[in-house]
Amino acid sequence: MNRNLFITLLIIFNIAIDQISKVIVRNTLTFREEVNVIGDYFQLIWVENKGAFLGMGSDMDPTLRLIFLLILPTLVLGYVIYYIIKTKELDRLSLIAFCCISGGGIANVFDRIAFGQVTDFFFINLGGVFKTGIFNIADLSVTIGMVMLLFSGIFNSKKKEEISA
Repeated sequence: MNRNLFITLLIIFNIAIDQISKVIVRNTLTFREEVNVIGDYFQLIWVENKGAFLGMGSDMDPTLRLIFLLILPTLVLGYVIYYIIKTKELDRLSLIAFCCISGGGIANVFDRIAFGQVTDFFFINLGGVFKTGIFNIADLSVTIGMVMLLFSGIFNSKKKEEISA
């Protein structure tokens, strides 16, 4: 498959899955309703987030929120997309990771433009062992992309060590 087509489709897939999930949540749940999916361990809770990750910045001045949660992320996402298109040496794992990060970021920026806030709905609580804030598919895409980049960096540095040894 053409590399640029692969990049485009993967980014669009991430955006689409996120936006479809948010439409379903907005059309089927009541705001702040808690739906147990797996007991109290995994719940759906529809909330709207004016801030960034875990609501950070939601009480920020509207001008600062515009700069830090809309303009700056849009510029960074534009650069990341430019970078992955122009950098042909990226390994496949890094390429997929950057596409997940870009798609998730674009999906949340779209929410901020279209609705002034981001729809979140997943909540995990493993009884004190592990507990998340409320998040969405876009957040998950960005997180998975970051973990993939970490693994890619570790894998590539080990590969370089083996080659130089």
